[in-house]
Formats: sequence, structure tokens, C-alpha cells
Amino acid sequence: MPPRRAPSVASVSQSRAASPSGDEDESSFDTVDELQRHGINVQDITKLKSAAINTIFGVIMTTRRQMLKIKGMSEAKVEKIKEAAQKIAGSSFATGVEVQDKRKKVLTISTGSKLVDGMLGGGIMSQSITEVYGEYRTGKTQLAHTMSVIAQLPPEYGGASGKVAYIDTEGTFRPQRIRAIAERFGVDPTTALENILYARAFNSEQHMELINECSVRFAEDKDFRLLIIDSIMALFRVDYSGRGELSERQQKLAQMLSKLSKLSEEYNIVILMTNQVQSDPGATMTFVAGGALKPIGGHILSHASATRIFLRKGRAEERVAKLVDSPDRPESEASYKLDEGGWADV
Repeated sequence: MPPRRAPSVASVSQSRAASPSGDEDESSFDTVDELQRHGINVQDITKLKSAAINTIFGVIMTTRRQMLKIKGMSEAKVEKIKEAAQKIAGSSFATGVEVQDKRKKVLTISTGSKLVDGMLGGGIMSQSITEVYGEYRTGKTQLAHTMSVIAQLPPEYGGASGKVAYIDTEGTFRPQRIRAIAERFGVDPTTALENILYARAFNSEQHMELINECSVRFAEDKDFRLLIIDSIMALFRVDYSGRGELSERQQKLAQMLSKLSKLSEEYNIVILMTNQVQSDPGATMTFVAGGALKPIGGHILSHASATRIFLRKGRAEERVAKLVDSPDRPESEASYKLDEGGWADV
């Protein structure tokens, strides 16, 4: 099947640039600066921003205990900020119809394969975390590169007319791959690279700091539509070793995943995480998706990921994506292949 062609870079760029004004509701959120109208002083607002709390929704999602850890915050100040944020946001309850209307703002970004998109109900969705795991050469990083380009395309071409934030923990990001994929979709390679905000993380602490910085960037620039983390567990495996440090590792991982989940809803962002696998000898005795391989990270990671996709090698150049867990799609499989232009149909 020949790869589909996208419009020229001029039309793509115009569509992306026009998106914030044309689809303002998709990315609309109240920044913490709104608190000033409700009696909160600028100094306290600055303190919130220094703690990566940049929106009213972010204030509501942060516990009083966490806010008290911010230097200079007293119980009285925290209570006043919480009350002001609740006034701005309104009631936390909503009817089923209102939730349905909110779900209409959910974005979907294509994987590059129509068969996989069909399995996922159109592509990978915003307001939740999607985890992709599998052994080497199954296309995890290639999916990240492919979606980094597709996210910049207009919605009619499977994109979201936006920018991409890319956190690389393994040093596998390759600009030349972005250029090759951009040429497949008719996008100017330099423009595609300019719309990707890249950061390399070398330890789990820096990893968390970069996620907090993403929160600041998303608040300042409403054009961001996709956050990629390749991969989520690589640095945790290095920084924490043995059963003695497992509890601390899982606690830090839970905090990171909680932050990511909040980011996805706060800014209506698509979050794609890749993950590594490990052998599971016990799985050979039972029928388990993935056979003797299982994703690392334990139950904390499995509960945080709304959608989980297992990738495995098929015959010859074929690869198979299995939808293992999804809140609104049944378990199913779809084939894809890896070529010069990224993920594509077999």
C-alpha cells in the first residue's frame, strides 16, 4: 500500500498556526494568574509556578500537603488559594452529558498505520497515558519518531496541528529519522524538527524535572499536543537496584506517573510512553498476552496506563501490535511494518 501524502508544508504550517484560535476550546485552560483577581498576591502565584503548578486545574489537583512543602506557603495561604481556585473552576461534579461533551475535545493522533489506528479507534488519544512495550526491533522508538511528525499534521491527515515535547532517556532520538518520515508525509524536514522540543534525561531525578518543565512550557505555549517519553523505566532500572530499593523506586515512579496523568488532562495532551520488557518464567505455564515477556514497572505502571499496547515480531518484516488494555476498546491485534517512513501498513 503506497504511503498517503499530506499537504505541502505551507498548508500544514498554516493549519498548525491557526489551530489555537480556530479550536480554542481544545486547549483552553485558566492559568494561575487568574488567582490575582481573587485576592492572591503575585508573590504567592510565583511560588506556585516555581513548583510546576501553572493552571487552576493544577491547583485543584495538588494536595494541601504538597502545597505546604512549597517554601513560604502557610496553611492560611494554601487554604485561601484552594478556595479561590475552586471558585474559578466551579463544581467538581458534572452530569454524564457534560462529561460526554468534554470527551468530544479528546484528540487522536495516528500511528502511521491505518490498521493499528482502526484497532485503537482512530489513533492514540489525549487526556490519558498510552504505554507501548515490547522487545528490541519491534518499533517502539520508531513509533515515537513517526508520531512526532504526524502530530504536526492537520486532523484530517491524522494529526493534531501541534508541537511535540520529546524526553529521551536512552539516547535513541535521531533527527535524520524525523527528516525521512517528514518527507513521507510531504512536510518540510526542517520545519518538522523545529516543532519538536527535545530533552535528554540522564537520571530519574532529571527525568522528573523535565516533566515539570514541560508543564511550564505547555502553560506558556498552547500549541503542544504530544508528549513522548522514550522510555519510562530505563533510568529507574539504573538508579534503583535490588529488592532493598524497590519500594523507593515504585514510590518515585508513582509520583512521576501521577504528574503525567494530570498533565494529560490539564492540557489535553497525548502522552505516549515506551517501555522495556523482562522475562516472566511463570507466564509460560499460562495463556498470557506476550507469552514469557512482561513489561517492567509492576502494577503501579499498569494501573497508570489507560491504554497498553504490546508489540511483537511477526513473519519477515511484519510486526504485530496487540491491544492488551483499554477503557473503551476490546482486545485485538493489528499488523504493521517498519520502513524508511516510519510505521506503515503491511
